[in-house]
Amino acid sequence: MNIFDPEEVMPRQAYVIVCGNEKGGSGKTTIAMHLIVALLNAGHKVASIDLDSRQMSLSRYVENRQAWSRRRGLRVPVPDHSRVERALGDSVSQNENVELARFQDILQRVENTHDFIVIDTPGHDGYAMRLAHSMADTLVTPINDSFIDFDVLGRIDPETGEVTGISHYATMVREARRHRRAVDNGLLDWVVVRNRLSSLVSRNNKSLSDSLHDLCMRLGCRLAEGISERVIFRELFPIGMTALDELSAETLGTGPTLSHLSARQEIRSLLSALKLPIDDIGKRRAQARRMWLENVAQPIDSLDVLAE
Repeated sequence: MNIFDPEEVMPRQAYVIVCGNEKGGSGKTTIAMHLIVALLNAGHKVASIDLDSRQMSLSRYVENRQAWSRRRGLRVPVPDHSRVERALGDSVSQNENVELARFQDILQRVENTHDFIVIDTPGHDGYAMRLAHSMADTLVTPINDSFIDFDVLGRIDPETGEVTGISHYATMVREARRHRRAVDNGLLDWVVVRNRLSSLVSRNNKSLSDSLHDLCMRLGCRLAEGISERVIFRELFPIGMTALDELSAETLGTGPTLSHLSARQEIRSLLSALKLPIDDIGKRRAQARRMWLENVAQPIDSLDVLAE
């Protein structure tokens, strides 16, 4: 089966955000959940999909949120959540096909009834993973601040730090971009997010930062600062809360700290960098994208448009 067959990618109205990286432990689920809550808080109807049928971290995060809100008597927004159940057949290929069909069933249910779809992907390649990337409007790729995570995207010269090649995941995203353009002339906004940043400035950090800027120029993606290495993000997971929820003893079970406030500011900065269509700036950007797509095949009748 050709996963990028135009007939396989159904037209939809929801704006799709995919959190993807083929390396586990990069912070995809934490960022996905914070994006979900940000969109819900902005009044949007949000569907979330956990594509990682083995770990199911996003599903557990949502379940923890529901359980904690019941226990504490809280009224917190919760997404319309679905997870792709794991197939347990004897054939790996058959299991992938079954999970892909389940993913497509979920998409057909939510794509025309929600404003946003947020998809958390597994840390390995597969049919469903590629389909999710091919239909993304915004792809968020968090990477830990280390050259081990950098290797998922590109290879570097160890002496000069110069980027010498593109790695497997970046190649897959490039392919997804090409096929998405062929299917519906859509644009995939790819944002690489530096995650779990250290508060200590080191020569390694500087070298990594330079290499990432070089790589993003080659890949045509944007680079954004993510969240620092904070214990608070790990503490929020068991209760299903986020740094964007009300920070109080009632919601957290304990009093908020400066770490909570710093975490909230980091998430807000990341949201601003993503430029999602949830505020006036993001909506104008989305409208400009739509206008560009509608007129990309039209000849320029006047040079006036270039002067504006």
